[in-house]
Amino acid sequence: MADFVSAIGWDGIECPVREKGQIEPEQAVDKLPAIAEIFRKHRQDIFIVATDITSLRQKHAEDVLRAISKTGIKRLRLGFFKYDPTRSPQQYLEELRPVIKDIADACHDLDLQAGIENHSGSNLVGAPVWDVYSLIKDIDPRRFGMCFDIGHATIEGGLSWPIQARLMEPFYTAVYVKDFVWKKESGRWREDWVPLGSGMVNREFIEQLKSSSFDGPICQHHEYELGNETEMAEHMRRDLNVLRSWLA
Repeated sequence: MADFVSAIGWDGIECPVREKGQIEPEQAVDKLPAIAEIFRKHRQDIFIVATDITSLRQKHAEDVLRAISKTGIKRLRLGFFKYDPTRSPQQYLEELRPVIKDIADACHDLDLQAGIENHSGSNLVGAPVWDVYSLIKDIDPRRFGMCFDIGHATIEGGLSWPIQARLMEPFYTAVYVKDFVWKKESGRWREDWVPLGSGMVNREFIEQLKSSSFDGPICQHHEYELGNETEMAEHMRRDLNVLRSWLA
């Protein structure tokens, strides 16, 4: 994997430490430091650990956090928080508030920074962006913030993504980039993920990002069909070149 990352031209990875991920949560203590050492020998790093943590009461949650901290990694992405359509969204957010505070307190003790990614969807916390802001606005952004995904923000925000981006900018833990177009199938519209620069994501987001104080990692996500390993590498390298041209 480290060789592949070098061939693409990335500086490192976001490593999944979650069920059916690169590392299972119960293996984090042993395997995460070993993988991190391999990447560092390749002059790369693990910038973010993607977890499925949604509560400190979750099995292996505290072990995963301690493993991340001990390995010297600073950032992690949390799992998905989902609304119950039969209940008030505001009531759920109030119940979620102490859960988020507990995670933020643990990150303070372990010198970590947790983030929620804003996924698009009808039942996901973070899709409107404002809901996460209401949860974390009084929390130290060095301990808890948002993994801001401009692809999902554009799906949900349409023309209002600049407002969402400015709102969450002080809380960015990482920035995720991917692209999409709307596609109609069987009379219904849905998002269709495409190579970066060929869809509806506005490169002006990068200009806005460059004028901000954000200095964390920018992570490519690839949701579209990548083909075999050779084709996958070509797609990923092309997306990286597009991103670099936007950053130039």
